[in-house]
Amino acid sequence: MDILDDNGGTATRSGALLALHRGPGFLIPNAWNAGSARILEQVGFPAIATTSAGIAWSCGMPDGGPIGPDTMFENLAAIVGAVGVPVSADLEAGYGVTPEDVGFTVARAAELGLAGGNLEDAIGGDLLDAEAAAERIAAARAAAPAGTFVLNARTDSYFSSFDGDCFAETVSRAIRYIDAGADCIFVPGVRDAETIRRLASEIPAPLNMVAGLTAPVLDAPTLISLGVRRVSVGGSIARAAFSAIEAAATELFETGTLGFLDGAATYADLQRRFGV
Repeated sequence: MDILDDNGGTATRSGALLALHRGPGFLIPNAWNAGSARILEQVGFPAIATTSAGIAWSCGMPDGGPIGPDTMFENLAAIVGAVGVPVSADLEAGYGVTPEDVGFTVARAAELGLAGGNLEDAIGGDLLDAEAAAERIAAARAAAPAGTFVLNARTDSYFSSFDGDCFAETVSRAIRYIDAGADCIFVPGVRDAETIRRLASEIPAPLNMVAGLTAPVLDAPTLISLGVRRVSVGGSIARAAFSAIEAAATELFETGTLGFLDGAATYADLQRRFGV
């Protein structure tokens, strides 16, 4: 399906991504390079997210920002250029402290052709003041008006050192971020189904949960049945891929055998996948 418009397709791709949030629930997998994005698109997913962790690992670095925005955007450009479906980027904490910094980052992402992006409200594991975090969302919205970029506001109230009523804080922050222009609210780190159900009920916007990040593992159908509209998987596919590399390397190093090729795609298969 051709989803490009005369201005590079940003508004159209964003509209397609936003429409998915209005349905009964959807799964958006996370890519870390052009090749993984192409495969996810070919499998049939209507939209793709990125994983900052997977991109960092593919650069040989840990997650958390050390690769810097320029390297991150180089990788995001390769992913956007490799697929025709909407791509939502993990923009971490917006690569800056001030609302102006965040606005610049979101404008840069929109100009690149990204359909949306996540913005975190914690830096270095510490939650930002809620009002300051909302100002950052407002700056992002001003940089990319509604309908041109899907803002997924992430709150780390369950995923940080916050000391208090996490549920009440999460709902309060979510409402602030929605008022500031967020289209969706992302809450990682929630561990029990009943809390997820309550969050989906009380947050007046589509709720994003990540599957596979915490134990017990709740799969996508379960999360959607609880009212979650958007299910992502973070670095889970990247972790599986890097684990496969380590297992193959370990077998080669220890025995020299090639059992790791059982079930692997052939050279011809991958050539067909990545052919023009």
